[in-house]
Amino acid sequence: MADNSTILLSSNENGDETRVDLSVLEVILGIAARKVDGVSEMRGSLKAGIDLLFGRTNHGKGVSLKVDEDKLTADVYVYLDYGVNVPQVAMKLQKKLTLQLEQMTNLKLENINIHVVGLISEEDKSSAQADTELFAANTEGEAQD
Repeated sequence: MADNSTILLSSNENGDETRVDLSVLEVILGIAARKVDGVSEMRGSLKAGIDLLFGRTNHGKGVSLKVDEDKLTADVYVYLDYGVNVPQVAMKLQKKLTLQLEQMTNLKLENINIHVVGLISEEDKSSAQADTELFAANTEGEAQD
């Protein structure tokens, strides 16, 4: 495979190909990962933080895909809820992501590496939510002026 930013989904004898960009697959995996019980949030990058300031959501944050010799490897960076069984949540993540990608693209993940970046307590969640609501109220007030 010459280009590592796309992956071949299908081709036929006429030379027609269907390719998908790896960032699309990262979005699929990012959305699926957030739906697993015990996952609090995904790790973001500086770009994701800037996007959030401008009101854009980066659904692929926390997921990095690599293609090496036609083998697909995913690195998933997550914050988990405090008190969960970490190995159990990691196994659920691996199963969910494998199933989701296979159902949507018929691709198989060779490896899924789960990186637990931190634990988030209920106290941390409520203070972050209050900060978000505070900034949302300020933004609405500024728009009316």
